[in-house]
Amino acid sequence: MKNLFSIVILFTVLISSAQEKKDALKPQIVEVSCGECQFGLKGKSCDLAVRIGGKSYFVDGTKIDDHGDAHAKDGFCETIRKAKVTGEIVNDRFKVTSFTLLPEEK
Repeated sequence: MKNLFSIVILFTVLISSAQEKKDALKPQIVEVSCGECQFGLKGKSCDLAVRIGGKSYFVDGTKIDDHGDAHAKDGFCETIRKAKVTGEIVNDRFKVTSFTLLPEEK
């Protein structure tokens, strides 16, 4: 009986964590910019970051210069933009699986 109870608990935990992961991977609209220049993160150079729920995270899976000149007038070091992203936060970094920069808001 104890083994059956343990199996039920383990199964419940596995289903719960799978649902949390599924929710974390839903596309969302986030602020995106240079972590150092615009979000105040500490780093060694200009690196892409996202702001989710008021907290900023460096991005793994795409780089700042993959999306144009970071130091141009509309670049990430000069302005905060929005992007539709999919990914998850792992070890205090955002692991991106999809990234679509949205048009600038005028």
